[in-house]
Amino acid sequence: MKNPYLPLPMKLVKNFTETEDKLIHTFTLQFLTEEDEKSFPYMPGQFAELCVFGKGEAPFGIASSPTEPGFLKFSVAKVGVVSTALHLIEEGTMVGVRGPLGNYYPVEEFKGKNVVIIGGGFAFTTLRSLATYMLHPDRRGDYGDITVIYGARNPGLLLYKEELAAWEKSPDINLVTTIDRAVDGWDGQVGFIPNVTGEVAPSAENTYAIICGPPVMIKFTMPVLEKLGFPVERIIMSLENRMKCGIGMCGRCNVGGKYVCKDGPVFTRAQLNELPNEY
Repeated sequence: MKNPYLPLPMKLVKNFTETEDKLIHTFTLQFLTEEDEKSFPYMPGQFAELCVFGKGEAPFGIASSPTEPGFLKFSVAKVGVVSTALHLIEEGTMVGVRGPLGNYYPVEEFKGKNVVIIGGGFAFTTLRSLATYMLHPDRRGDYGDITVIYGARNPGLLLYKEELAAWEKSPDINLVTTIDRAVDGWDGQVGFIPNVTGEVAPSAENTYAIICGPPVMIKFTMPVLEKLGFPVERIIMSLENRMKCGIGMCGRCNVGGKYVCKDGPVFTRAQLNELPNEY
């Protein structure tokens, strides 16, 4: 039986500064062997604990897709001891990865349906995983229209700029990017995500909505989706901000009788309506 506390050693092969403020880095971690990769079967929406030896570990959503073999990708904001240590480590350094953890986006339920993905700030990580998964040539035909609504305070804080540029040109996806306030040189949408969602979201008919972002963004986007007619069973949320130890042992991730690390982090709005408003 696999020891849930034992991290998998991986090599950090790329440490990329993602945003202009330099507070978010994207890390590419390489599996050491094929056996290690096989021991880490994951799906979009899951997370892992990243361990910097001598500093500790912390949970982060997996930004890569299982359709991208050989590596894992994480985008990490510099906010604490572990994330700061990650930002400072050099390429070639060994780190530990514990996972995959949690549940994942119900990609089987999405088949034959349209999907709108709504993300804000650096919480776009697992949404990037989901979009990449569905856009893979072997899977794109399984889904209907794919719309991505993604926003940040300013253009310099948007993640995955090269991929966003490619998505803008692709006929397989409808990408809408927005920033909070207009700046010179910006030709995308301007406005907060809830407002933009109300303006550009596709019809709720036969459509799933997946949302991940800061709690305040989620709070004000929920009523918009409900006004647009999305049933609570087809609004999917990720409570990544509640993740803690990853296996529900520390008890700090609970929302009512649910443990986000074990029962989530992916929940439907219908499921959350049955829980205390603590998320």
